[in-house]
Amino acid sequence: MNPEQDLQNQQNDANKSQHKQVKQSVTKLMLIVLGMFGFGFALVPLYDVFCDITGLNGKTATTAAVVNDSGIDTSRTVKVQFMSRTAQGAPWQFEPEMNAIEVHPGEMKLVKFYAKNESGRYAVAQAIPSVSPGQAANYFQKIECFCFNQQPLEANTDVWMPLQFYVDVDLPEDVSELTLSYTLYDITDRS
Repeated sequence: MNPEQDLQNQQNDANKSQHKQVKQSVTKLMLIVLGMFGFGFALVPLYDVFCDITGLNGKTATTAAVVNDSGIDTSRTVKVQFMSRTAQGAPWQFEPEMNAIEVHPGEMKLVKFYAKNESGRYAVAQAIPSVSPGQAANYFQKIECFCFNQQPLEANTDVWMPLQFYVDVDLPEDVSELTLSYTLYDITDRS
């Protein structure tokens, strides 16, 4: 065999090997990209399931709780703080009638939140609640809540929205304070 031919065969073999390696690398990278896309797509539902199982993130129930019938624990007092904010771009004023209230676990309370549509047009809002610390979310029971429904308001009108709740008597002893926070979103274009 000719030395030039031998050198060319070696180069061809090296090129084939390099081409095969590049093809394998591109295939692996494409699989990684597809896996990352799939993971990103599944992340929100997985997070919701994780929060439901663990009770983390302070997500509260989206439907009314059963009225408390397990009595009132007058030996304990829990401070419930109320916070409110409007999402960026929402032309609403939104605030609780009080910043905090002391309750006995099992005791039913009614508080109100004030909302005003400050835009010059009809608008619809939706409030999304969360409770801190997250482990307390399962013990904060809403009997009636404006967050269960969309809140339509005509231009420059206001409303007092009720929240009737109790803190479950099974709230862990180490939790003596919790914060209920609402974020109000303008969903006019989606309703």
